[in-house]
Amino acid sequence: MPAACDSLLEDIEDIVSAQDVKPHDRQFARKNVVPKVRKRSSQKNVQADDDPPSDSIIPGAQKIWIRTWGCSHNNSDGEYMAGQLASYGYKITENAAEADLWLLNSCTVKSPAEDHFRNSIKKAQEDDKKVVLAGCVPQAQPRQDYLKGLSIIGVQQIDRVVEVVEETIKGHSVRLLGQKKDNGKRLGGARLDLPKIRKNPLIEIISINTGCLNACTYCKTKHARGDLASYPIEELVDRAKQSFQEGVCEIWLTSEDTGAYGRDIGTDLPTLLWKLVEVIPEGAMLRLGMTNPPYILEHLEEMAKILNHPRVYAFLHIPVQSASDSILMDMKREYCVADFKRVVDFLKEKVPGITIATDIICGFPGETDEDFQDTMKLVEEYRFPSLFINQFYPRPGTPAAKMHQVPALVKKQRTKDLSQLFHSYNPYDHKVGERQRVLVTEESFDCQFYVAHNQFYEQVLVPKDPEFMGKMVEVDIYEAGKHFMKGRPVSDANVFTPSITRPLAKGEVSGITEEFRYVLENDLNLKACPSPGIREKASLSSRIVMQLPWQQEGGGLKMLSVSLALLAILVTFYYRGV
Repeated sequence: MPAACDSLLEDIEDIVSAQDVKPHDRQFARKNVVPKVRKRSSQKNVQADDDPPSDSIIPGAQKIWIRTWGCSHNNSDGEYMAGQLASYGYKITENAAEADLWLLNSCTVKSPAEDHFRNSIKKAQEDDKKVVLAGCVPQAQPRQDYLKGLSIIGVQQIDRVVEVVEETIKGHSVRLLGQKKDNGKRLGGARLDLPKIRKNPLIEIISINTGCLNACTYCKTKHARGDLASYPIEELVDRAKQSFQEGVCEIWLTSEDTGAYGRDIGTDLPTLLWKLVEVIPEGAMLRLGMTNPPYILEHLEEMAKILNHPRVYAFLHIPVQSASDSILMDMKREYCVADFKRVVDFLKEKVPGITIATDIICGFPGETDEDFQDTMKLVEEYRFPSLFINQFYPRPGTPAAKMHQVPALVKKQRTKDLSQLFHSYNPYDHKVGERQRVLVTEESFDCQFYVAHNQFYEQVLVPKDPEFMGKMVEVDIYEAGKHFMKGRPVSDANVFTPSITRPLAKGEVSGITEEFRYVLENDLNLKACPSPGIREKASLSSRIVMQLPWQQEGGGLKMLSVSLALLAILVTFYYRGV
């Protein structure tokens, strides 16, 4: 059979003939290519450097609207996400219409909250807004049809919100739903020292743990937040110290169950509280969040001592949910009505005047008329000043959703009957004429008063005198309503300032490190720094800053803000040990 070639190839180079173009010639020819310049037909559509074309993508230059539903834990997550985005250069806006992207931070406790969340997604899509979803709804059920194709940031991944927003703005769909672990052990969540924008610059919300130890049959939050994971005491104390250094005068401790704190890391709630009390400035206050009865029973003596402390509100939120033991068993609440009464009776005896808030679910599957009447009797007996009444809604994927349901009309009527009982008594009438010290922290919804709280975390409305905001004021109670009292400031009383420094401005980012703040305030003049430690740490900041575009000729103010914001994140993470 004849060969395919007449001569044998000794080397691959034999394929190239003497007439072929050599690599050197090809390179020489490339250098002589003259590019053609495309002339612009018109200058009418040319935009200024500071206002890039609408089709360009420059992450960090967009406006973001953040909406949060649900508990104070969710609100804390929203504050952290806002702080990180603002630090990167995004503008956080309160005007949804002008925003380029909507960050929707959801709550899965009740169906109406999820309905609002779903409707907001639909509205955003109709308005051609970019959307990022956060909170418990997408974490618990990320495969729901109405979430398809949308970006999701998980409840333990909020420290990566900038990445998710950036990719979403570029047109990508990103989902980060994993759990944070250290050597296989689940962590409490994102770092506590991240930048944040407090909704109220006077109030710091600190999540002490995430998840819980229960498995309540009606609860969807467990699917999202998971099992108990507590933050170390040192990190929580450091966060409290930083907050006070930024002008905060009130701290809220929050979680799915504060009473279970520390059981996974070998400590407990009273130990944490005593450590926190040591760093609270005079006049500043601490409010403890919700705790379930089982986990507070063994600490009653210590908790009573703590709740009597002058810098701790004598207030505790203890959900009972039902006064029927059979219903509590079906709910898998892990306590009986007698346990709840024991906790409440002990605290009312040892902490005179304490405010006990509670929750009740009306119409849980299997609830009989007799069960409901037991609940009515409990409310009549204790006349709770703060009562959260919830009509039962079956949440998809929970055991309670598969139980035999109470008819909707019956649930509605029981909710109405309990509400009428609650509104039949006024818990504050006997306090008219008292003189109280109150801490003023916010403005009322109708903008007519400032809102303050007394030692028992009872709401007191005071006149809108700018001098009172963030101050401890002495007032005479002259009127009482169902949910509030009204106080008249004592004319000769001193107005005490609990904040140890000026509070941050509304919208200002919390959490910038000492080193980075020094660089900003001293115009990068590191030689003048009195501390060698700070000078050494800040030197990296200086080197980075000097290389950024806004330091070069032609840089713009927008690049200045974006670069500084990015640097804030880098320096914060670097010196916190990330």
